[in-house]
Amino acid sequence: MALSFKGRHFQKSIILTSIRWYLSYRLSTRDLEEMMAERGVHVDHSTIHRWVLHYTPQLEAEFRKRKRSVGASWRWDEMAIKVKGKLKWLYRAVDEDGETIDFLLAAKRDQKAALRFLKKAVRQHGVPGKINTDKSGANAAGLKAFNHEHSTDIDLRQVKYLNNIVEKDHRRVRQRTRSMLGFKTFMSAAKTIAGIEMMAMIKKGQIDIPGSTPFEQFYALAG
Repeated sequence: MALSFKGRHFQKSIILTSIRWYLSYRLSTRDLEEMMAERGVHVDHSTIHRWVLHYTPQLEAEFRKRKRSVGASWRWDEMAIKVKGKLKWLYRAVDEDGETIDFLLAAKRDQKAALRFLKKAVRQHGVPGKINTDKSGANAAGLKAFNHEHSTDIDLRQVKYLNNIVEKDHRRVRQRTRSMLGFKTFMSAAKTIAGIEMMAMIKKGQIDIPGSTPFEQFYALAG
């Protein structure tokens, strides 16, 4: 389904370019305001922020319809994200080749959040054969709860060096969020991080639109 830009005061191409640049590069909305002004487009930084929050969930929903399958061996970890000065937890997983499986921003780092993340990842990609995670008791408890609830037999491993690939992948998210000058609300953090993850997956070639460049694939999502 094509995204609706009806009633907007700016062209579709300007809106999508602003969103893509913000999600892809280490730029603040004020940086983008200045860059657009140099191109003769006068748009307030707060307007760009509203575009990101409004359209990113729709773009991500379209992306998920075309997301490629991943491997059956997952690496699962979480990283801290500050929202209004308080720590929240971004659950993330990649497969053995570094392809992003899924992500979830949670208020707490506990069994309930771990289980919720695992259910989300399985809905998209099915049940994996094995999952490697750190020594977190909450993650292990979440996986065991999932196996019990769904009568599955996912193999749990807790080998530290096997998680190097997902820990390295965290750096991209950290670098991008560092230039965003902090998140004011949990909702804005969740939506923005979803966009960052989406753009990274497009660059990794995880979208099923063959023969296109990453920026062409992004624009194709808007219809």
